[in-house]
Amino acid sequence: MSYGNRGSNRYGNSGRRNSYGGGDRFGNRPMGGPKPVEVGKEYDVDISELSRRGDGVAKIQGFIVFVRGSKVGEKVKIKVDTVGPRFATASVVGSSSARSEESKTDSGSSSSVTEPVS
Repeated sequence: MSYGNRGSNRYGNSGRRNSYGGGDRFGNRPMGGPKPVEVGKEYDVDISELSRRGDGVAKIQGFIVFVRGSKVGEKVKIKVDTVGPRFATASVVGSSSARSEESKTDSGSSSSVTEPVS
């Protein structure tokens, strides 16, 4: 057994693809950069999808947040519980009253989110 090229495969590279550090071909951000959410902060979001586990999915500046106890189409205020390299998890802390007033006047908009709530 030879240990000469431990980090390389038989083609001479280390098996990495897209090692340029600029995200992938789908426009996803690299995992090491700053996240647009912080643990403990609250945000107003629109739940746009449902995950395989049944959690609501919201996006904050393209960053995925799984929201327990929410349904598609809801506008809710969330509190971030955990932040990982690729997604965050959050819990619903209330309905987003400012956003629901906005939706009554303009029901055609479907922006995902935005500003942290102080």
